[in-house]
This record gives sequence, structure tokens and C-alpha cells, in this order.
Amino acid sequence: MKRYPDVVAVAGLDLDVGRGECFGLLGPNGAGKTTTIEILEGLLDQDEGDVRVLGLSWHGDRAELRRRLGVQLQETQLADKLTVGETLRIFRSFFADGPTVDELLDVVELGAKRASWVGKLSGGQKQRLAVACALAGRPELLFLDEPTTGLDPQSRRQLWDVLGRFRAEGRTILLTTHYMDEAHALCDRVGIMDKGTLIALGTPRELVASIGAEHVVEFAVTGAAPASDALRALPGVRDVRVDDGRLSLATSELHETVPALLDFVRGRGAALSSLVTHSATLEDVFVSLTGRHLRDE
Repeated sequence: MKRYPDVVAVAGLDLDVGRGECFGLLGPNGAGKTTTIEILEGLLDQDEGDVRVLGLSWHGDRAELRRRLGVQLQETQLADKLTVGETLRIFRSFFADGPTVDELLDVVELGAKRASWVGKLSGGQKQRLAVACALAGRPELLFLDEPTTGLDPQSRRQLWDVLGRFRAEGRTILLTTHYMDEAHALCDRVGIMDKGTLIALGTPRELVASIGAEHVVEFAVTGAAPASDALRALPGVRDVRVDDGRLSLATSELHETVPALLDFVRGRGAALSSLVTHSATLEDVFVSLTGRHLRDE
């Protein structure tokens, strides 16, 4: 548990991450993800509870933990007027063992930027450099706090490839993110946080299956929205939600729900102004659990 004067940032979180696992902490801004990971990284002290990392405690094993962990903060501030190579050489000097600077550059695909100033790098290149710094001691466990926030899709994919290579060596990752597609792509298991507590835990497949629907139909109609009870009676519909004039149907039988919806709307003398379908995602799990979208946060 972690308290501040005006808020409980983390309340009663019970969490185990296995060796060799990529575990994601998901949730909106303010859910307590960063506070949780900073406690695990030894940057904050918890107010209550027991924290063990690699079987060790920050109170008695700080030096050993620093040697065995890699940390990429939500905002990594590196010296703009150092080159990429110089930056990695400094971080590599902190550890008795680890990859060479050349190996680190290869891992994050920044070899062509060795002589470039850090301040001249793009956002994606800076993020990959931050990860390279976190890998300088060949860590057993890598902490990543919102590693791809603000990156373009290509840069995100490049960083995912870096993490995939790290995972392929059998090492462990704990990351925080509010990108549900990222968690689905990278994580073996995820924990969804909201308002300082863990509200769901499992594999992405298990969590999506927990809402009882494989697809979501989002639509809007001209005129007044139909009653939720009437929509729940449509074939395959498991849940109905209304969000700013748009309606969402969680369904297990998309091929039955959509034709029935079209007939229902026509029967009311109305018309669809939009209709979109997609496979159920972790975002839909969050909506099902909280009644809110992550983007609303």
C-alpha cells in the first residue's frame, strides 16, 4: 500500500510475476501503475506490505538488486550533448558484466547513430536508447514504465522487436502501459488496475473471454436511442452500453446480431448513422469492469 496526503495511490495490491514472463500492468493514468513499479524498482518505499524482487528485499539487498535489474523510467532524461556511444559507455561502466557498447547498439538498432548527439534523436530513437541503457548490465528483470507513450506506430513496433529479443533469452519483463493492443501483443499475463487496486488478472485471452463475447458492435442511430432492454433481446447479445450517443453490443454471435440489429432499427422507422464491428479486446474488458473507456481518463 502507498498513501499520499490526499489519495491512496496503491491499495492492497497482491501480485506475483514468474521468471521468464512478460507481465503487463494496465490501466488509465492515475490508476497506480507508476507508483507500483517505482516501489518495485526501489525508488519509493511502500507504507504497508512486503515487497520481494528476485527473492530479495530493497531494505537488505539494495546493491545486489541494482546489479540484477534494468530500469527504463517513464521519462528518461539523458544528456543531450553526449553521443549515443558515449551515453552507452557510461552506463556500461556501472556494471561488472554486460554486453559491449557495440552489442547494445545492435540490439536496439542504433549503430548508425553512434556518433549522433542524444538531443538530435527522434522520440523513438531516444526510447530505444533508454532501453539500451537499461540492458547495460545484462539484467535478469527489466522494468519498463509506459515504454511507447507518444511514439509513432513504426517506432512502437521497433521497440516491441527489441523486447521480443530480450524475452527470447528467457529473461523477465514487467511493463506498465495504457495501450491495450501493446499488452495483447507482448504480455503473457496482464493485471488491470483502476483507482489503486487490481481489478482483473489473467492472460489476455482469459480476460477477453471473461466478458462472454467475442465481438463488439458499435453503432449510432438517427433520432432517440433504442432502449437497452430491447437491444439485449437481440440474438447473441451479452451486454449493452451507451457512450455519448453511441451504443455498443457485446455479442458472441456476430453473424446473427448484425442482421437482427438492422431489422430492429428498420422496424422502428429509424436508420443507422454509423456501424463498426471489431473483435473484443482488453479495452472492452476494462469497459465491462468499470463502465468507462481508457480514453475517458
